[in-house]
Amino acid sequence: MKYCSTRGQVKGLDFSEAVMMGLADDGGLLLPEEIPKVSRKTLQQMSRLSYPELALQIISQFATDIPTKDLKNIIDRSYATFDHAQIAPVIRKDDLYILELFHGPTLAFKDIALQFLGHLFEYLLDKNGQKMNIIGATSGDTGSAAIYGIRGKKNINIFILHPKGHVSPIQELQMTTVTDKNVFNLAVEGTFDDAQSIVKDIFGDLEFKEQFSLGAVNSINWARVLAQVVYYFYAWYRVSEENDAEHIDVSVPTGNFGDIFAGYIAKQMGVPINKLILATNSNNILSRCINSGDYSKAAVHHSLSPSMDIQVASNFERYLYYLLDCDAESVVQMMDSFKTSGRLNFTDEQKLRLQNDFCASSIDDKETLATIKSFHQENGYILDPHTAIGVAVGRQIRNSLYPLVCLATAHPAKFGDTVKKATGLDPALPTTLANLSSLEKKLVTIAADKELVKNYITDNVT
Repeated sequence: MKYCSTRGQVKGLDFSEAVMMGLADDGGLLLPEEIPKVSRKTLQQMSRLSYPELALQIISQFATDIPTKDLKNIIDRSYATFDHAQIAPVIRKDDLYILELFHGPTLAFKDIALQFLGHLFEYLLDKNGQKMNIIGATSGDTGSAAIYGIRGKKNINIFILHPKGHVSPIQELQMTTVTDKNVFNLAVEGTFDDAQSIVKDIFGDLEFKEQFSLGAVNSINWARVLAQVVYYFYAWYRVSEENDAEHIDVSVPTGNFGDIFAGYIAKQMGVPINKLILATNSNNILSRCINSGDYSKAAVHHSLSPSMDIQVASNFERYLYYLLDCDAESVVQMMDSFKTSGRLNFTDEQKLRLQNDFCASSIDDKETLATIKSFHQENGYILDPHTAIGVAVGRQIRNSLYPLVCLATAHPAKFGDTVKKATGLDPALPTTLANLSSLEKKLVTIAADKELVKNYITDNVT
């Protein structure tokens, strides 16, 4: 399997090279040159596999340059730290299924990809005798999951930028209480989009990128998306065990488009998904795009679902590449136009294709709270605010002929204030969260300035 950039100037990379490059050197995002298809027979044959066994079957089709024995070891180690035997259990509640993706060390769905990526990086660096400095931006859960995936690992430093004061208190504590010498937390005085823009600009400085061996853990790294593809297969298997429906609908709360793009890849591979339902909060650039073709920047609204407070979805470029029939030149033209105008323009045919591939809606904070409250009253089950958006939008849009799977992206205790506001209850804090506030912190506040961040990296690389 070879990899190419959405912008056409990088081609023929092996999987390992794509992982280590992160953002393509031409500023694009890396994708496999073809998406492997899984026959219905093979799909059925994999139905009884455990989560790590299934991950090996899926990932090995994309990571063809890594020996199977080594890949199995990486995957097994990645999921050994999860607190549920199924890794991503599927729980039926009333008229839908909840795919619980929060059983990793930081209690968020990002663990599923970032535990894998951390072990993968360590393996590749050791194999090649290299060192790496990872830089990433987070709107909440990516940062802590990345840090927990990288902390203490050999030959890697990690620098994580988060918008100061705009992640939940527990999300901030999970990042800043990791004091390993290879971990650096930067609180950026700005929005997540400011932090993400800084990271992308730094990766675009090829001389700096090469000098400091920069790597990416954000979902600009293809390995992140690939690891998330697996749980769409797993959800289909668990639902089909008790339901003979031919397809499922899947509702995905998303801000950066990476999680739902993994679902798009899974569907292209052969998972019987009827509708991919894109759920957003009031930062609704993605739902506006799907419903009316309006992909235009707007001010970021700080919401009760902070991990989705994003107005520029970096992973959308990967889908755009397919929407434009893999025409890299057209991708470059559209992204250059977006950089200057803050808007993407679509033809009527492209709008129709968008609506064939996805359906979407958004809800505000009031509706989020109402969903958490009503779902708890009906089912005795507490949703975190991001999952609540997926449940509310999924119920609005679903096709009643098919089972609905809603992705649960975080443990509700990570957003305890919001849960209490909705239900009057304090969600029980897992042991991993209960003592965070008493731990030592490691944090630097920095202006939203690319050069200041570059100087900080330069001063702290070991």
